[in-house]
Amino acid sequence: MNVAVIYGGKSKEREVSIKSGKGVASALRSKGCNVKEIDFVSKDFIHELKDIDVVFLALHGRYGEDGKIQGLLDILEIPYVGSGVLASALAMDKARAKRIFDHAGIRTAKDIVLTREQFIDIKRIEEEIGYPLVVKPNQEGSTIGLSIVKKREDLTKALEEAFLYDTEILIEEFIDGTEVTVAILETEQNIEALPIIEIVPNKNSYYDYESKYSVGGSEHIIPARIDKNVENMIKKWAVAAHQALGCSTLSRVDFIIPKDKSLPVILEVNTLPGMTETSLYPDAAKAIGLSYEDMVYRLVEITLHRFTKQNK
Repeated sequence: MNVAVIYGGKSKEREVSIKSGKGVASALRSKGCNVKEIDFVSKDFIHELKDIDVVFLALHGRYGEDGKIQGLLDILEIPYVGSGVLASALAMDKARAKRIFDHAGIRTAKDIVLTREQFIDIKRIEEEIGYPLVVKPNQEGSTIGLSIVKKREDLTKALEEAFLYDTEILIEEFIDGTEVTVAILETEQNIEALPIIEIVPNKNSYYDYESKYSVGGSEHIIPARIDKNVENMIKKWAVAAHQALGCSTLSRVDFIIPKDKSLPVILEVNTLPGMTETSLYPDAAKAIGLSYEDMVYRLVEITLHRFTKQNK
């Protein structure tokens, strides 16, 4: 089997993507695959895809998770691991994804969407959202450009920081609670929610970039220490969110469980979860007996089987 692993790219998550891609490539080689590693900044990108049977996308952020490369691969008729154009674009657009989650009956945090051209009405933000609040770019990942604001004096700086990364930003109510995540594995037979992982940041007060990707930055507790009814609800909502966006093969759905014991709140859906040594999706797979190598190869098998069936 000739597999191309595409990683790197131009997004702010380039370094993480390279780590994911190198790990995936090594895993596939251990399974006997002929692997070609391709950095998405390569000028010979399309030429390098000649004679490739399937692509494993290890890209994160813009140009990788937003549907652009998925559209290109669709035109080239090359199967790839992960969701298609529409699901990828919707999941990357946090504000529009939230409207879909609302329609599906999945609880979301209160929010305001602002564009760079709009007048910034501080009073409206304070009245509708209140402090503390979260400010983040609408289409970035890994908490890049995200700020937690506790008082008015810090709001303008947080808005300016978020606008460095996007022309549209999201302002949300801050929900104090336990962050958990659900890995989704979709086969031809069913859509399975893997064991829920509880995330405990070790270095900072919330699950930021350093907590995600530095060794020892966070603790992953499997299974999560949560009530059984809450566990069932979160798994049900994770599958519903995956389906509502039209995701395929895999995703990872993040939630926060409020300390006040109100209903869980969905944070986002990741269509191309991280595949580094500290990543959550591989940990969830391990919890059901899938080694890193077996998990990566299984995703390729599922992709090829689906592509073959669709093109008969």
